Amino acid sequence: MGNVLEQVRPDLPSIRGPLPGPRARAIVERDERVVSPSYTRAYPLVVERGAGALVDDVDGNRFLDFSAGIAVVATGHCHPRVVKAVQDQAARLIHMSGTDFYYEAMVELAEKLAASAPGGVARRVSFGNSGAEAVEGAIKLARWATKRDKIVAFYGSFHGRTLGALSLTARKATQRAGFGPLIPGVVHAPYPNCYRCPFGQKPANCAVECVGFIENTLLKTVAPPEETAAIVVEPVQGEGGYIVPPRMFFDELARVARQHGILLVFDEVQCGMGRTGRMWAADHFDAVPDIFATAKGIASGMPLGATVARAELMTWPPGAHASTFGGNPVSCAAALATIALLEEELIENAARMGAFMMDHMRDWPQRFPQVGQVRGLGLMIGIELVRDPETRQPAPELRDRVVQLAFERGLLVLGAGDSSVRLCPPLVVTREQCAFALETLEECIAGTGK
Repeated sequence: MGNVLEQVRPDLPSIRGPLPGPRARAIVERDERVVSPSYTRAYPLVVERGAGALVDDVDGNRFLDFSAGIAVVATGHCHPRVVKAVQDQAARLIHMSGTDFYYEAMVELAEKLAASAPGGVARRVSFGNSGAEAVEGAIKLARWATKRDKIVAFYGSFHGRTLGALSLTARKATQRAGFGPLIPGVVHAPYPNCYRCPFGQKPANCAVECVGFIENTLLKTVAPPEETAAIVVEPVQGEGGYIVPPRMFFDELARVARQHGILLVFDEVQCGMGRTGRMWAADHFDAVPDIFATAKGIASGMPLGATVARAELMTWPPGAHASTFGGNPVSCAAALATIALLEEELIENAARMGAFMMDHMRDWPQRFPQVGQVRGLGLMIGIELVRDPETRQPAPELRDRVVQLAFERGLLVLGAGDSSVRLCPPLVVTREQCAFALETLEECIAGTGK
């Protein structure tokens, strides 16, 4: 029998006792003996089931999930329409490998992705199992299509942990340490984080300076234009701190790319699929990538990634690139149900709930000295914590404390960047759930004050 809170508000958290509970502790201990220690766990959450924006742990505690399985369950946990699509497809056909055979769900999904892609140009799609595979496909295609080998990426970026994607990644030293040599030909530029501009410029100039570094330094020294295949960028930097660049950055980046015949590759793995209140984050900036990678929210939790490119670029021959499980029929069915839900209402809900939250958080830097900046698009919001509002020195220990305090109160959030809290709830989240998250975060942030 549930308690009164559960009966009255089953859409909000309910914590029954100290965390972790006894069953969770036992499972964590078993995990420590047999699972890779490379996994990062911010707190001891052991999930048993999920529905919508809520998850229950093995001890009967209910949490409001503002991490969405790392921005994956766009339609919420176990959306009935996605579950039905998965069940129906699994009863008909689980696997046949689209690498060697045909099935309609793969074709239909490719048509949907091509039709929704920025720019309204003809597109082709290659499927894989994850965001890292989608990025790997983009790297290979850019090199194949241009017959060039150099690639420009950005500091603070995260593109995946497979060797090619890891070579682009420049977020944390620990992610790359011990795995060298990585693939050659990759160079990095500063990302336009206007809150702490790497060039010491004002926001109006910062983006121009970042592109200027590519144009006037990289292309003239280590990555000559005639050898540079692509510039790979996250339209909103995810693991780097949920950083939103100004539109000017994309305008200038497109100018440089066009001038030198360099391809623009967007990593929309975390910021795509409706999360920012548009289908693609690129849509906010009227930016049109030549190639983009998507995954995470594409199939509401089923493993799937896609590399989407201009049709005239994706002309590589049979056998040049493929994936045995990429575009699996069950994952495709989940993705088609996901896209339908996004287009019907959830992209709009992401925009509406994101605006609601930002309206309430806008004055946090004035109210809390430890909050340096609140930024984001749609339901992709970052709260940067600092030791001092004047020096803007990052405060990772404060961020980690906020994350832990939120967990203890039944709210699941994670860190991003050096000292930011990321908010990326399922796109089904309600106004009441957003209000609970805001109130909880205010309490947690206030609790870190001196």
